Amino acid sequence: INHLKSAIEGNLESRVALGMGTDLGGYAIMIGGTNGPHLGSFSLVDILTHGRACAILYPYYTVFFAPRIGDQLLNIFPIFEEAGYVKRIEQTEIMNQELGNLVARAMIKFNSSLGFPTTLKEAGASYEHLERMLEAAKDPQLRMKLQNMPVPLVPEEGDIDVYMRSILEAAYNGNLESIILKN
Repeated sequence: INHLKSAIEGNLESRVALGMGTDLGGYAIMIGGTNGPHLGSFSLVDILTHGRACAILYPYYTVFFAPRIGDQLLNIFPIFEEAGYVKRIEQTEIMNQELGNLVARAMIKFNSSLGFPTTLKEAGASYEHLERMLEAAKDPQLRMKLQNMPVPLVPEEGDIDVYMRSILEAAYNGNLESIILKN
């Protein structure tokens, strides 16, 4: 977080730090795989780079995943807090869902501070892009991506049309509260 803005401006030390972060991200993918944001990004290649698409989608998936990723949220919250993207709170007194919403809002503020779009609509996506993402998620060859998510989705049970649609529509409009959570 502290290096991205200056890396964009060309600072060599920050670019090296960003490269190291990219390596760590690659190792994480080797161990845990990828899921929703990565899957959706490939349907947006005509308007966004993979990284920008993921940056837009991650806050919205964070809200959806929040009930199951409490430990990860507790780890990342202080990073956004230290960088000034979220106010200090007593983390032990809030539920995972509220913490997920706070982290998602911090991610959106961070993206905005870099001049990145924070919604799919702002990035130039159309509803056609949303439909493309939903159809791609139903491809049987991509089932593992859906099963790898902290909140797995099952296309045959209508999960794509209900839950993923609500995530993508939220990412399109910027409305975190419209995301339908899966019990």
